[in-house]
Amino acid sequence: MSTVSSTPILRATLIWSAVVAGALAVVGAIAGFVVGGGSGLASALAGIVLAVLFLGITAGSILVANRWFGDALYVPIFFGIVLGGWLVKIALFVVAMIVLRDQPWIDRPVFFVALIVGIVAALVVDVVVMARMRLPTVSDTTLPTDPEEGERTDSAR
Repeated sequence: MSTVSSTPILRATLIWSAVVAGALAVVGAIAGFVVGGGSGLASALAGIVLAVLFLGITAGSILVANRWFGDALYVPIFFGIVLGGWLVKIALFVVAMIVLRDQPWIDRPVFFVALIVGIVAALVVDVVVMARMRLPTVSDTTLPTDPEEGERTDSAR
């Protein structure tokens, strides 16, 4: 079973997103506590966790879908899993916003800022990882065999 050349990039994205999420959780918890006390701390952590979770679902779903690389049904499986991941993200986001909307421990401004900072940080990680990783221009492609060994069909030899 061959692997897809984007797999190391997606793994690096998930690892660095986890590292940045940990740092954001510490900074966000401190800032949230300073701004809003206990509810600010909880709101900051909730916003950061949601942002990183939602952005990590895409890379995770692509990694899962890449396990079928080389299979005859790879393309429909790939797009089914990735589309399913997006649908799960939309449903989770709607449910999370409905559940968190009326919670007394949510400090809305702190939650909003933490959510936005988490999203921006995850997107920055994606851009930095993609810019630093080396991926061949033509990847996951197999060239035809040597024409001198009988695969050539034209008359020019």
